[in-house]
Amino acid sequence: MKNIAITKDMQSALTPSGVLQDLLEGNNRFTSGNGQAVDNGALVSQTTSGQFPKAVVLSCIDSRVPVETVLDQAIGDIFVARVAGNFENVDILGSMEYSCKVAGSKLVLVMGHEACGAVKAACDSVELGNITAMLDNIMPAVHKSSEEVEGEANSSNPNFVAATVANNVRLTMDRIRERSPILKEMEDNGEIQIVGGVYSLKTGKVEML
Repeated sequence: MKNIAITKDMQSALTPSGVLQDLLEGNNRFTSGNGQAVDNGALVSQTTSGQFPKAVVLSCIDSRVPVETVLDQAIGDIFVARVAGNFENVDILGSMEYSCKVAGSKLVLVMGHEACGAVKAACDSVELGNITAMLDNIMPAVHKSSEEVEGEANSSNPNFVAATVANNVRLTMDRIRERSPILKEMEDNGEIQIVGGVYSLKTGKVEML
């Protein structure tokens, strides 16, 4: 039964690699149907006066990828930032800096997912309202995939989409390091890790890149 929220002392004792292993073990519990029982009432009570999450996850808004659920995490365990296409921007970078530098999280996980609608839209150069500007953030991954994958460079080619999903995660990680000196310094000092993975809609597994 998960009925004890993470405390400051517990968080301080964690390591980035240990947190990653914990999240992957949670994903294994999810895929095997052995998710932990949770006393939400106890966790709500214990976190009212503060929080000490172990990680921050940047994911897509996709309703099929509820982050806490697929990683089998509970109240107080992780920060989650969500935007269609799981890319970084100044607001998300600031949120990540708060998560790690201020609140003490040990891990940044960029988590894309199979058959991402935002990635498919970018592959097809969709233009519609504010979606157009949003998809500009994913276009570097589209261009990279067009140099690597044979066949049609659009959403009709599943290999192209899969490559773009993975490239988008990798390029997002690169830009986090480039655009956030705070997070890069923390990673260089071993205080955090910045990692990426792709969630499978078919299996529920997170495969690390």
